Amino acid sequence: MNSQFLNQKTPNEIAKSLAEKVKVQRKKLKISQETLAQKSGVNLGSIKRFELKYEISLQSFIKIAIALNIDSELENLYTSKTYSSIDEIIKG
Repeated sequence: MNSQFLNQKTPNEIAKSLAEKVKVQRKKLKISQETLAQKSGVNLGSIKRFELKYEISLQSFIKIAIALNIDSELENLYTSKTYSSIDEIIKG
């Protein structure tokens, strides 16, 4: 049996993790949900739903990330790692 499959997270677990990270960043910056709504252009209900039920559109998620200055992390999601030697490739 493939152990990677057993350790795979569900979509809801991933969404929960993302919502929790966004909430932590929001609180770290001392921004209320209302202020985040104004700053991001995402309505307050969507922000509350995201933090409570982990549901949000991709466009709204990106707007929130921009407002919290974490959008660069999204842009780096699928960047390919470059290697300078065969040893780096082997080490992974």
